[in-house]
Amino acid sequence: MARRTALEEALPDLDFELQPILRGDLIELQPLRADDFAALHLAASDPLIWEQHPEPDRHRHEVFQRYFDGAIASGGALAVVDRKSGRIIGSSRYCNLKPADGEVEIGWTFLERAFWGGTYNRELKTLMIEHALRFLPRVVFVVGEHNIRSQRALEKIGAQFEKRAPRPDAEGVWDLVFVITR
Repeated sequence: MARRTALEEALPDLDFELQPILRGDLIELQPLRADDFAALHLAASDPLIWEQHPEPDRHRHEVFQRYFDGAIASGGALAVVDRKSGRIIGSSRYCNLKPADGEVEIGWTFLERAFWGGTYNRELKTLMIEHALRFLPRVVFVVGEHNIRSQRALEKIGAQFEKRAPRPDAEGVWDLVFVITR
């Protein structure tokens, strides 16, 4: 029998579910489904949500369609549902799961502006981070270097800046990598 590495020993069979149902006081995270497009696009239709993102016109139907299709294809996308109203108010996803490195990325997150200000985002990230850290020692967040709002939100939840990295799909564009460890 081959000897297991310390990381393999720390990851008990990695039964990590990329689309769990997670419930908090304010929100519930549910697997994003193809028939959620209209509700999620409505939540994403405010141009101010996207003003600091690399794709600032994501509120437009055809641009959002690409974002949504990518979310569905990722296998890790979650709808953020306001428990009070039952409405979809945003989305996030687990992506770039790297069991050998003991990490998963949380990203592609947005909320309607009515839910900005920390409380909802904090609960959203707390639910996702707690789920991930049950299986992996490290959670990664990748944010565009000009997305100051998201950088501040990550700092508020205790994420630590790790490095500046070139974006693989855009020459001369940089991302900032933040981490939270177990």
